[in-house]
Amino acid sequence: QVQLVESGGGLAQPGGSLRLSCAASGFTFNNYAMSWARQAPGKGPEWVSAISSDVRNTYYADSMKGRFTIARDNAKNTVYLQMDSLKPEDTALYYCAKHLTNSYASGMDSWGKGTLVTVSS
Repeated sequence: QVQLVESGGGLAQPGGSLRLSCAASGFTFNNYAMSWARQAPGKGPEWVSAISSDVRNTYYADSMKGRFTIARDNAKNTVYLQMDSLKPEDTALYYCAKHLTNSYASGMDSWGKGTLVTVSS
């Protein structure tokens, strides 16, 4: 079955950086687009970023453009989220998700349990 396991969360200072990883198994990783999403305390889920199956296309929510970078290594079945210039409002549970097809527009059908990011001085 599909398994998505996130890691790399923790405490960061404002202006700092973190790199999240998501290890995928149970499906042919390079056939599917992948996304990162987050949920801040007391708020609903928020999509963060997506990457196409062939790595050629990346997409970002407006508030993350220029600060976050999504990447994937299809040989390692892993998707990454490099987060720079972190702000306190980036504090959230971050989780990765598998899309239904190789297209970012196809919707998501599987999610990991998430990794917690806390941005605080």
